[in-house]
Amino acid sequence: MPFTTQFPVRFRHCDPAGIVFFPRYFEMINDVVEDWFARELDLPFDQLVRENGAPTAQINATFTAPSHHGDVLTFCLTPTRLGRSSLDYELTAHCGEELRLRASATLVHIRRMGRSEPWPDPVRVRIAAQLVPSS
Repeated sequence: MPFTTQFPVRFRHCDPAGIVFFPRYFEMINDVVEDWFARELDLPFDQLVRENGAPTAQINATFTAPSHHGDVLTFCLTPTRLGRSSLDYELTAHCGEELRLRASATLVHIRRMGRSEPWPDPVRVRIAAQLVPSS
C-alpha cells in the first residue's frame, strides 16, 4: 500500500498565471519523502541528518496536467527497489481523479561526509515491508 498524503497548492507554489511552477513540485516531492521517513520509517529527517543523509541521486518527472492555486494534491509514494544503500520509489500526484505528476527517483543513504552507507536494519525492514516492484 503506498504512503499517501495531501498538500494544498499555495500561492508560493505558483507562477504569475496561477499554476504550479515546476520546480515547486520537486520541493513537494521532498516534503512527501520527509513525511514518509517520519511516519512510515520512524526516522524523521531531523534525526537522519544529524549523522547521515538520504539525498536524491536521480529523479525523473512527467507533468501530465497543470495544478492551480487552491487545488489539493494527493501524493502517493511507493518504494520499488531496495539496495544496500539505495532506494528507488515511484510517486504520483492527483487532484481528484486527474493525474498531475508522475515521478520516479533514487535516494542514497550516506554518511555525513558523503560516502554511501547501508540502510540501518530497522529502516531496511520497514522499507522492505512496503516494497512493490516497479511496473
